[in-house]
Amino acid sequence: MVNNYDWFKTMRFLDFIRDIGKHITVNYMSSKDSVKRRLEGENGMSFTEFTYQLVQGYDFYWLYANKSCKLQMGGSDQWGNITTGAELIRRKTGGEAFAFTCPLLTKSDGGKFGKTEKGNIWLDPEKTTPYQFYQFWLNATDADAEKWIKIFTFLSPAVIEPLINSHMLQPETRLLQKTLPQHVTTFVHGEDGYAKAVADTEKIFANQSAPADTLSEEDLQSMEGIARFDFPAARLAEKPDVVSFLVEARIFNSKRIARDLIEGGGVSINRKKVNDINQEIDHSFLLHNRYILVQRGKKNYYLVSVNWIMNK
Repeated sequence: MVNNYDWFKTMRFLDFIRDIGKHITVNYMSSKDSVKRRLEGENGMSFTEFTYQLVQGYDFYWLYANKSCKLQMGGSDQWGNITTGAELIRRKTGGEAFAFTCPLLTKSDGGKFGKTEKGNIWLDPEKTTPYQFYQFWLNATDADAEKWIKIFTFLSPAVIEPLINSHMLQPETRLLQKTLPQHVTTFVHGEDGYAKAVADTEKIFANQSAPADTLSEEDLQSMEGIARFDFPAARLAEKPDVVSFLVEARIFNSKRIARDLIEGGGVSINRKKVNDINQEIDHSFLLHNRYILVQRGKKNYYLVSVNWIMNK
């Protein structure tokens, strides 16, 4: 394991462009598909982004010269950067180096799996809770679930193909979306983690017709995958209208958006649909004298905490 800062920290910019930059032409760098797409796009490409392939190319050269590294592996989006390194090695040393890439794991919307992508999850169980991990796979589209079950599980083709066929015949059963998260969550978080993820999902999504006051305080406190906000008890005593409450609780960014969603039937409080934008919110809404459970749309839940007793 090496850190490329170790060989870049003492290198001056002028030394880099003199000793490295002269070996790779602008024409060569611009011919890369990834660069051409960006240059032809609406937003263009920054100097930093353009020169990154030369920086990564030097990494390959350094590893070749100092660690006898002849092969660089990566996702298909790294092909241009890796081959720049191989070309730099050829031009500076006359040596030979190789690139090995594999297709990127992508979602049906074209997004890729990566730490900079919004909504992605980690294989490290310390960085994504069992509930969040389980929900990611459970909410996969049909196309994604069909592809991912072949990649992320150890199920054999003899098991997977009948699952896909059954799912295609009755997609409403979401057979793939049930099987995929079970196997992947169990593999990463264990049987206990999977069981907890299912239990938390049941608490939030199942029995929606059951009154919210049937949820124990422990249920509310242990719910994962929902945003949590505090709300001043003094403000609740003033009985704000529901639109003001939702905005001040940071569930909505503006009153207009809150009003629109309420009027469209998209907001529930304590599992009861909100129909009146002038409805007042007071201490009678508190579950266990402290919590208000808000649902926005189908899958967004928020737990608002009001420490009513201490601030009364």
